[in-house]
Amino acid sequence: MLKLNNGELRVELLDPADPVDRAQLGTRFGWGGYIWQVHDPKVGPLLAGPEWPSSKPIPFNGQGLPESFRHAEFGTGRPLILENDRGFIIGIGEVGRNMAGYLDVLAPCPWSITTSHGVIEFCTEQAGNGYACQLTRRIALNQRTLTSSTRLTNIGQRPLPLHWFAHPFFALDDRLLTCGLPATWGMHDNIGYEFDDQHRLQFKRRFRDRDDGHFEQLIVGADTPLRAELSHPRLQGIVFTCDFVPDTCPVWGNSNTWSIEPYMATELAPGTDRAWTLTYEFGPVVA
Repeated sequence: MLKLNNGELRVELLDPADPVDRAQLGTRFGWGGYIWQVHDPKVGPLLAGPEWPSSKPIPFNGQGLPESFRHAEFGTGRPLILENDRGFIIGIGEVGRNMAGYLDVLAPCPWSITTSHGVIEFCTEQAGNGYACQLTRRIALNQRTLTSSTRLTNIGQRPLPLHWFAHPFFALDDRLLTCGLPATWGMHDNIGYEFDDQHRLQFKRRFRDRDDGHFEQLIVGADTPLRAELSHPRLQGIVFTCDFVPDTCPVWGNSNTWSIEPYMATELAPGTDRAWTLTYEFGPVVA
């Protein structure tokens, strides 16, 4: 694994060139810049996953702070970039559908990886079906703040679909969590979550196991980027922010983890790019 360490936190990232790490990668989450775990030297691992505390979850479930470029449109299943079940997934590589109907990675995209003090940067180029792009992922650690920055450039001749989402897996405390959200954000009545009188999302019940949970779309406030203030079993909290207004933002949880997932759905004209940053501020350890 690749690591960032500053004494406050240790960040582990999957290395897309490492055969051992590749066993944890698949066709759902991007390979370069995949944050697998964040450790505090006093209290240990700070993140979870759908199969937590398994050390080897299946790649589709994963753990930590993965991000994904979708190969199909959310809700409709319309293929993106893939044609006749072949093409590439941004940040993963060339893929094709096998006889069982699942996508296989046929040729992983090559990554240029550079490291400097507190920073690891991943760069790749991909092309296929008339599409082409450059992708840069930059993961930086400064004291107890971790940032994940992405820049995608369309270097092809066709408009490039950009359907991306983050899927952070936050830790629960006795299968519960609370999350403060912007005042302009909301949520329809549902069976899984509700707001308390301080506009903090909370669970209506403890989910029983990994197969018991709830998925719900939040109502994104107009012109309001995501700011989520999350409880944590060992820290005074985590603040998760993104520097754009999500197009949609579902939440999901089970007995092992909870996630809030900012989505971006657009396309890039030839010769244009899009850049964005996620920030995770890990609070101090609970005394």
